[in-house]
Amino acid sequence: MDRIQSFAEDQAEILNEEYRAGRLSRRQMLAGLGALGLAAMAPGAARAQARPEVVVVNFGGEAVPAFREAFQQPYVASGGRMVIDGSGPSNGKIKTMVQARNVTWDVADSGVAGTGELGPLGLLEEIDYSIVDKSKVDEAFAYKYGVANYMFSTVMAWDTKKVSATPTLADFFDIQKYPGRRMLRRSNQGMLELALLADGVPADQLYPLDMERAFKKLGTIKQHLLFWNSGAESQSLLRDGEVVMGLLWNTRANLLKRDGRIDYTFQQGLLQPGLWVVPKGNPAGKEAFRAIASMQAPEGQVKLLASMGNGPANPAAAALVPAELKAGNPSDPANIAAQAKISADWYEKHGAAALQRFLDFISA
Repeated sequence: MDRIQSFAEDQAEILNEEYRAGRLSRRQMLAGLGALGLAAMAPGAARAQARPEVVVVNFGGEAVPAFREAFQQPYVASGGRMVIDGSGPSNGKIKTMVQARNVTWDVADSGVAGTGELGPLGLLEEIDYSIVDKSKVDEAFAYKYGVANYMFSTVMAWDTKKVSATPTLADFFDIQKYPGRRMLRRSNQGMLELALLADGVPADQLYPLDMERAFKKLGTIKQHLLFWNSGAESQSLLRDGEVVMGLLWNTRANLLKRDGRIDYTFQQGLLQPGLWVVPKGNPAGKEAFRAIASMQAPEGQVKLLASMGNGPANPAAAALVPAELKAGNPSDPANIAAQAKISADWYEKHGAAALQRFLDFISA
């Protein structure tokens, strides 16, 4: 089985694809990278500063060589030093670094699965909220071991040539009404939640997840399911007509809608955070939290929305979002109201067991 791609990895892939296709200028690409926290070190500034250098690790891909020209983040402008390591902050790499006491990263782009696995093992620093501003993030996504850096959603998309009206999640499970295959991610996160929403569970009563009920619901259409490992695969399955409906990330749904025929909705979606985490024993110490605080600036987060479709984590950014981007913004107030919010606490306690049961469901 192919490795299951994370949302953060997929964002780097999209950014590079858009740049190579000519749909993003070099400036826009670099702005997106900067808003992701991949700001380049300002030329000549590093030698003059006593502040520790902060290494931010993300899934940079082919865009890493361009980071030296990235647009100035408030952190760099204030005299800080930041470099990017694009080698990918998987849970396994962070665990190995910390256990070997050879940590080279200061801030890593992670998610609920990262904090849920690494935090309880003592492999992450607690977020210092005396430095990082809790008022600049939805309180639901300010965790002990991670704080939101951007927002994304798991949403339902459909082929408008085969589905005449806007379907509901209940329609996703109604093969008689809309015949054809359905698509899920090969991971439980988002899939169990949307199955329960389709079965009538209120958004504010999702957690703790009733896994028996969720798997029973998924079982009603199991023979019609295809599963994706990467964002690109989810896009191609819908674009190529392999499935009639699918559950996927809003960023890929945005690209499909732009190309025509495929539409999607945030209604009954699941709002999820990308998270900054700090590996235990990071070299820059508290400077890592000052860098995170700098990256809470709403202006950079709006640029990320424009180039990538990732929603700003800072609620103050809503007033800065251009009108034409609001509909596709997962963290727009109207779209937030239409969605459920993921629970990191539940995934910390049950995430590993839920994933294994989901994979067993697929293979059984």
